[in-house]
Amino acid sequence: MKHDGTSQNKTTRSGAQWHSQIMTAPESPKRTEKLSFCRICMGSCGVVVTVDEKDRVVAVRGDHDDSQTLGYACFKGLRSGDAHNSPDRILRPLKRMEDGSFQPIALEQALDEISAKIAQIREAHGPDALAGYKGGGGFFTSSASMLLTEWLQALGSHKVFSSATIDQSAKVVSAGRIGTWPAGRTPFNRGDVFMIVGGNPLVSLTSPGFDTRNPAKRLRDAKARGMKLIIIDPRETETAKFADVFLQPLPGEDPTVLAGLLHIIFAAGWEDREFCDHHVADLDALKLAVQPFTPDYVAARADVPVTKLHEVAELFAHQSRTGAATSCTGPDMSAHSNLAEHLVECLNIVCGRFLREGDPIDNPGVLTPRWTRKAQVSPAARWWETGHKSRIGDVGLIGGELPTGIMADEILEPGPGQVRFLFVQGGNPAAAVPGQHRIVNALKSLDLLVTIEPFMTVTARLSHYILPPKLQYERPDLPFFLYEGMVYPEPYTRYTPAVCAVPEGSELADDTYVFWSLAKRLGVRLRSWGVDLDMDVPPTVEEFLEIAAQHLPIPFAELKAMPRGGLFPGDAQYVEPADADASGRFTLAPADVLAEIESVLAEAGNRAVRDAYPYRIAVRRQRDVVNSAMRDIPLIRKRLPYNVAYLNPEDVAAEGFREDDRIEIISEAGSIATRVKLDPTIRRGVVSITHGFGGLPEDNRDFDQSGANTNLLIDPATPRERINAMPRMSGIPVTLRARPH
Repeated sequence: MKHDGTSQNKTTRSGAQWHSQIMTAPESPKRTEKLSFCRICMGSCGVVVTVDEKDRVVAVRGDHDDSQTLGYACFKGLRSGDAHNSPDRILRPLKRMEDGSFQPIALEQALDEISAKIAQIREAHGPDALAGYKGGGGFFTSSASMLLTEWLQALGSHKVFSSATIDQSAKVVSAGRIGTWPAGRTPFNRGDVFMIVGGNPLVSLTSPGFDTRNPAKRLRDAKARGMKLIIIDPRETETAKFADVFLQPLPGEDPTVLAGLLHIIFAAGWEDREFCDHHVADLDALKLAVQPFTPDYVAARADVPVTKLHEVAELFAHQSRTGAATSCTGPDMSAHSNLAEHLVECLNIVCGRFLREGDPIDNPGVLTPRWTRKAQVSPAARWWETGHKSRIGDVGLIGGELPTGIMADEILEPGPGQVRFLFVQGGNPAAAVPGQHRIVNALKSLDLLVTIEPFMTVTARLSHYILPPKLQYERPDLPFFLYEGMVYPEPYTRYTPAVCAVPEGSELADDTYVFWSLAKRLGVRLRSWGVDLDMDVPPTVEEFLEIAAQHLPIPFAELKAMPRGGLFPGDAQYVEPADADASGRFTLAPADVLAEIESVLAEAGNRAVRDAYPYRIAVRRQRDVVNSAMRDIPLIRKRLPYNVAYLNPEDVAAEGFREDDRIEIISEAGSIATRVKLDPTIRRGVVSITHGFGGLPEDNRDFDQSGANTNLLIDPATPRERINAMPRMSGIPVTLRARPH
């Protein structure tokens, strides 16, 4: 049987479509409503998809009977059906010709040619000449969310990269340097307080610990029961509108502010002494390290009121007894991101904001296996210090991956192990990776670049082969279960069948078939979640999903028969007592963290940079797009054709600009063109702009057509974070200049 999009889609839908139909009157005699859920981001919002007589998507709306998201769906989710029907969608595999044009190629021929070239590269240069990069399209395809990694492992390569390490990899570093508490922090739905540093979950729908299932309603409910909200952000975001205390520092000063809060807490004696005495190894060393961060020093450097610093510290540490602090892309994409994340976790530890012995575990796992949580510390593991190391900078693995910050180096640096083949699964590194000139040059230099991608992104344009996948409503799926405890505060999961047909005349391939087929052609055995796959008969997507759901407490067929999923509480699980011989302790002040604190203090007086570049970039999320995804949907492009520079009106007046003026943003590394947008929610001295826009650097397209890539403002040669090689992507010093009309 040929595994093209049409044949497999018919096989998948024939047995599963029946239970997805809503037993209500359809919109018209030729239209049917079907239940599913959105897979653009981690929100996994329940939706109702309307299809016509040919099973084509004609509308998407939030499902008001969904027990998790309660009818909520964001604008981009509501327009997600437009991607299925877009005239710009790639419907057949494409091969780039010598003149740069693309021509259709049969799927099996493309896979033959790709596998032959991979075999040549592997034979000539070894398995570490092969690499992969996974983006959101790969993460949110649950049947194949780990297959890129598993496929490369089968080939003998260590070189897996992903968008996760140009986002919030500092969280892995923090856990590796401090240690972990297996039971976790006090959950959002039970805390007295919740602090968010540099995040806006009402728009992004991703903020660790925050309940993003219909986020505005969940936040209002939390505040109605008495929870207090603290927001630390250069902009008064949509989420900050709900804050009980809002602190508005300069971008990039998160370590300064966080160290200052710890200073105030220690000076007032508001730490949880009993918890620290039992579980912290070096509290006094941390106290000493943050002594220079007095309220006056922090106020002057981060440009915030001293009174506000005290207000934040008192509400979090003294007036509240439970509830956690968390951080998002603001601090984790800025300079000293590892330190910022470390200090956020220090706040939680110093104030004892963790579940204790006897506390219930609200979501012990459904698709992921349950495990015992004990009230004790798992000491700092520093995983990156052992195992495989990159040939560039002796960088270790972060969460099982090499940091994407060194991906261009791995491609461009000659020598044994130089990457010559890159497989991109549902990502757009040419637009996403810092230092766009360098990453584009790296991608152009590859012997072979293959992408799984439904649209002609800037990365796809550089590819030798483009393999278009089925879109979300054309395939069966599970929610993004790798982090199910972050998405669902209760033990919930669901399944969706394919609810629409693939376009007529298309030849689409499931990610699962691509990886299985290439493994077979290359003579290696592929495993999925520890299960050996049949390498004679291609497993269906349903079979991959059943493997992923192997820990489900009921038969997979029963889950498939539950149109809106359900709760699977099983036996109640509680935090268990510590082992009698437990001796693990948190390490708050290891030597490398102390060195980073000293580095922050040493750069405070650099007036020359501030005078030449008086503004700072702040990262920003938009409701209509996810990074570079969804930008080509016609209605979204009409609403958001390019990324503007949001500025405080007083800064606009001081610069002599007017709204919609063309301006240039200039950093030490480069410049981009944009337009001015007035935004009184932004503090002065800040330029707020969304990443993921723009084309290739050489395009010289009119800005109004595609926007500008903020990665052109980033110098990849600038020193990166130790451990995770994270470049600075926010808090970048810039200046502004008018452009002629």
